[in-house]
Amino acid sequence: MATSLRRRGLALGALSLAGALTLSACGSSDSGDKASGSGPAKTHTVKTAMGDVKVPVNPERVVVLDTGELDSALTLGVQPVGGTHSASEDSFPSYLPASRTKNIKQVGEIANPNLETVASLKPDLILTSKVRDGDRYEQLRAIAPTVMTESTGTAWKENFQLHAEALGKQAEAKKVVADYDAHVAKVTEAIGGKEKTAATEVNFVRFVEGADIRIYGKQNYIGSILADLGMGRPAITDKAKDGFSYDVSPEKIDLADADVVFTSTYGDPAKAGATKTMNSGLWKGLKASKDGKVFKVDDRLWIAGIGYTAAGKILDEFQAKMTG
Repeated sequence: MATSLRRRGLALGALSLAGALTLSACGSSDSGDKASGSGPAKTHTVKTAMGDVKVPVNPERVVVLDTGELDSALTLGVQPVGGTHSASEDSFPSYLPASRTKNIKQVGEIANPNLETVASLKPDLILTSKVRDGDRYEQLRAIAPTVMTESTGTAWKENFQLHAEALGKQAEAKKVVADYDAHVAKVTEAIGGKEKTAATEVNFVRFVEGADIRIYGKQNYIGSILADLGMGRPAITDKAKDGFSYDVSPEKIDLADADVVFTSTYGDPAKAGATKTMNSGLWKGLKASKDGKVFKVDDRLWIAGIGYTAAGKILDEFQAKMTG
């Protein structure tokens, strides 16, 4: 045990010996079944993108390193002690109740967490993804059992199930999924039923500071929600790279035409080209523009939410705009 603690102390570098001892008590993904001499620790094994990981049956100090993990935890009734924020914001997504996020410690930006801050929270479980933090896995697992999904976005439903398993909230997860399915059915009916939704083509256009304009395809978070609703999608979405997005310049924005167009902006609207593009003749010539069917929405909800709580709010807003 002493040798293990010495290795752990070296791995954590600047952390104090007391901090290292506390972290050892929490246990890492390959730790033994003893916890501070109190007998067998209550753990179970979770299959993750990085292999099997032993996690506490009822984790009490959870750190989440992306918005999807944050959404999952809060949706399942778990209050994280720490979380990351996006590079363009200095707070947690506003679609989440402020009462649930105000006491969550900021631990840095998504894909760039401050490991010393994470360790100082003495977590007993860390949730993230390989695409965000795969290169930090060994450092994270030295702090606490770390459960990683392979990626984020389109696999959000599968990721949620893994989060639920790691958090010991499988029963709660079943209810969340059932409620979502019922919500989808209700919204589909409210906007005209399956036949009408299938005949209505919807595009999602995202303006991104420092990048081309993205016409979202079908293999992403919002694409999966539109698919659940049975919405039609324009042929351009089939040209999306890896199913994710088809990127265009402002001069080719007419390729985004559809019956309905939803838009969001990441970063400054002027720098992202949203202001100029949406004032252009090409944009105003879109069928959706002429019909008054262009709807601006919150990027942090519709694109970055990536969870069931976000999805519920998106469904409500989608119904309101489509029937308003």
